[in-house]
Amino acid sequence: MDKQNNIFLGVICILLSGIGFSFMAVFVKLSGDLPVMQKSFFRNFISLIVSAIPIINNYKNVVFPKNKKDFFVLLLRSFFGTIGLLFNFYAISNINLADASVIQRLSPFVVLILSYFLFNEKMTFKEILAILCAFLGILLVIKPGLGNFISLGALFALLGAFCAGAAYTSIRYLGGRKISPEFIIFSFSLFSCIVVLPFVVFDFRPMTTYQFIMLLLVGIFATIGQFGITYAYRFAAAKSISVFDYSQIIFAGLLGYIFFLEVPDFYAIIGYIVIICMGLLISVKK
Repeated sequence: MDKQNNIFLGVICILLSGIGFSFMAVFVKLSGDLPVMQKSFFRNFISLIVSAIPIINNYKNVVFPKNKKDFFVLLLRSFFGTIGLLFNFYAISNINLADASVIQRLSPFVVLILSYFLFNEKMTFKEILAILCAFLGILLVIKPGLGNFISLGALFALLGAFCAGAAYTSIRYLGGRKISPEFIIFSFSLFSCIVVLPFVVFDFRPMTTYQFIMLLLVGIFATIGQFGITYAYRFAAAKSISVFDYSQIIFAGLLGYIFFLEVPDFYAIIGYIVIICMGLLISVKK
């Protein structure tokens, strides 16, 4: 398969990922007033089952962590991924889908900052300027005020973005160590299920058939999103396809309007544009 076909497949996978995660957010919101832990468990349990299949079928070719440091970084990825997921689910349930999605797009900028401290990668003036502009864009989205500086949903979305950035930085290290993506997904899903299960057991909320179906769809579309992004970067380099990751903001905005009649105001739209442009600037440069 030539390079052009690989890039095409990478773009298709990353667009499928955006659609998957956007529909996941819709079904999280449609599942109603259920505990975040309960929603998270369904999301991760289905991913756990699906990610176990290729590991079992192709066990001999799976690359596992090789030393204590690899396992420690894998644990960090799972920890920050789990905390970030819980923050994100709370945000999705309490603010507009497009707002939650665009705030989540701060994670690449977090990766830049962490890479400076962890990998000693220098940041250029343009990258520093892009980071500052992106955070100014976020202020237009969340619109902090004196009476109510920031809503809890927006705050949790920001915390989720920082956790996601830490998780992606860990994945970057593990990718450099050639650890199999399926095993990384499986480990994260298993860790998350173990962590949230006690909360689900002691604070289980009875579900209607409708809510149960919604949570099953959360898990299914989250798995589509997870594997879409994993295989996208298998087919093509990040510099060739990462710009398409911002399509998730468009999908989330459209679905938010279709399902919940959510319409962002003028300042939020300007914030979206600023963040997307800064993200594209970083993506093209990298």
